[in-house]
Amino acid sequence: MGTTTFSGPIKSGTIKDTTGTTLGTDVNNVGFVMMAQSAVVDILGATATTSVGVLPANSKVTEVVLNVVQANDNSATATVQVGFSTGDATLLDATNVKQLGVTLSSAMGTASINVGATDQEIFATYLPGTVSVDSTKGIADITVKYLQNINLSI
Repeated sequence: MGTTTFSGPIKSGTIKDTTGTTLGTDVNNVGFVMMAQSAVVDILGATATTSVGVLPANSKVTEVVLNVVQANDNSATATVQVGFSTGDATLLDATNVKQLGVTLSSAMGTASINVGATDQEIFATYLPGTVSVDSTKGIADITVKYLQNINLSI
């Protein structure tokens, strides 16, 4: 199956401009389409950093999802955190990857993150415990959801 790339942002709705007061007839109902970038992250062995993707300038991160599909078997601790640089936890606090499950955006709290005036790369950093880096199992992926070029200044 083919894919199509748009320069965006993509908006959807049936009424672009408000010209009256009747919902469904003449009141704007256009909104931004939710975008996402995703990557499988390295959660084996020694500390590792994976680039999840690059978000366009003026985008707003709405959610980060860590999905552990095969638990890490490191004999010490094993966590993943997500942010704008190696070891940064701006978007997702250090989260245990030694058990299966889905974790949502803990570090962002109730506030979403505005990317700013330039493109931003998102990184996931795997941090094994200091006692051991003996893991042989572990599969996880990160998905970053965002609204492209919504340009909200907070």
